[in-house]
Amino acid sequence: MNAEIITIGDEILIGQIVDSNSAWIGNQLNLLNIPVVQITSISDLAEKITETLVQAASRAELVIVTGGLGPTKDDVTKETISAFFGKPLVRNQSVLTHVEGIFARVASGREMPEVNMRQADVIEGCEVLFNDVGTAPGMWIEREGKIFVFMPGVPFEMKYLMTNRILPKLGQLDTHLLIKHRHLITIGLGESFLAAKIEDIENSLPPTIKLAYLPKLGLVRLRLTQYGNSDDKIDVFHEKLIERLDNHVVSTKDVTIEEAIVEHFAEDNIKLATAESCTGGRISSAITAVSGASAMFDCGIVAYQNTIKQQILGVKEETLKKFGAVSEQTVIEMAEGVKKLANADYSIATSGIAGPGGGTPEKPIGTVWVAISGRVETQTRLFQFHNDRLINIERTVANAFAMLWNMYIKERGN
Repeated sequence: MNAEIITIGDEILIGQIVDSNSAWIGNQLNLLNIPVVQITSISDLAEKITETLVQAASRAELVIVTGGLGPTKDDVTKETISAFFGKPLVRNQSVLTHVEGIFARVASGREMPEVNMRQADVIEGCEVLFNDVGTAPGMWIEREGKIFVFMPGVPFEMKYLMTNRILPKLGQLDTHLLIKHRHLITIGLGESFLAAKIEDIENSLPPTIKLAYLPKLGLVRLRLTQYGNSDDKIDVFHEKLIERLDNHVVSTKDVTIEEAIVEHFAEDNIKLATAESCTGGRISSAITAVSGASAMFDCGIVAYQNTIKQQILGVKEETLKKFGAVSEQTVIEMAEGVKKLANADYSIATSGIAGPGGGTPEKPIGTVWVAISGRVETQTRLFQFHNDRLINIERTVANAFAMLWNMYIKERGN
């Protein structure tokens, strides 16, 4: 079995919202060995919805659709799929009772408009996927050996229906194709250098095992994928890659670098603190977004103004006067100051000119200093990025994590 994901909504196409639904659904289907052959985003137009459903059914055995199930006139999905399947919309009493109950709780005794009642309309003969956390139900429809699943586009409602209604049903099906994945998160080697380092291993892969390079700022993910019930041993090649890349390997799981840092620091009882200026808390936010961060993260100080750098972090007034806030000397004192303040083992400090203003001939936009203070030493690095503020911040965060990881590996080895 393979699948296609369709997202409906003009808000996706104009960039008003980001399609996070498809990525999450794809990940869940992968866990069931159901490969996704295509992801398509389309507008709320009847002809486009019909055309896309026809095309998807020609490519995939499972078609999952999110969005367009609202009660207002701009949501035309229900009427369109009613015509597509040649079956009328019927009002489901159980869903209607549920919708009325929600409306009564939030509408202070007002009569529910007809437009809200339309939420209970479903395709005749479909399996209704009851939505406990919202008003729009999902629908499961089978036709000519194909499965069509329709869900609301609100992410938490979609995830509820997938988790509680759809994935259990899919798990009972025979998906036929066995897919195995193995992962490596690497750091310190660009994609081309990495490929050259493991070229002989990649060339020795059998046809049933594929290697994918997934570069991201500061790191490269490697994914080995084995298709079918083959006797080829994906784990053998995975171990070869781990051995070859050695200290460049951050994790052998499909995680972010911040997830790897949290996991390893927590296991080694290492505490981290941050002092951020130009990154405005992005580093501490990335760390604390990871479950388990409380075991290794002490504090994060966003010291944007020089008075805070002095009063909280202990940066010397003469340092700021002589070298400026964006300087090697200042980030060293920031890193060592927050480490002392938190009694941490490691710390990160950032200071820079993210842009688009504030640059000078001596320190142009994109000038960033990062300091990492560890158990043995404090290291710094100067970066010269470009004029885009958000990219400059993102690059600073990525490089700060890379520097932290490299110092951790170095000191652990010593």
